[in-house]
Amino acid sequence: MSTPLPPSIPVAAAQQSSKATIAVVVGVLGIVCCGLLAPVAWYLGNEEIKAIDAGRLSETNRGMAQVGKILGIIGSILLVLGLLWVLFFGGMAFLGALTGGHGM
Repeated sequence: MSTPLPPSIPVAAAQQSSKATIAVVVGVLGIVCCGLLAPVAWYLGNEEIKAIDAGRLSETNRGMAQVGKILGIIGSILLVLGLLWVLFFGGMAFLGALTGGHGM
């Protein structure tokens, strides 16, 4: 005589969000080579965190989403600093060219 098996409890598989992974990849690219991608990573990571907080995604995705968001923030700061650098020194070079580049 065989003993009956207890009903199986479905195990929720940890679903890795593709947006969280994309946010990390785009964040790394935003810091390393293409600063214009950094705000996209920030946005994607933030949207994933909102979805996790709303219960639409598994809590296991939070780490990747936070990494993507943080990389996006860092890359965005570097982008703004780089643009300010170019605008300031580019503007100074332009004014120097207008004045003939001579000192007083």
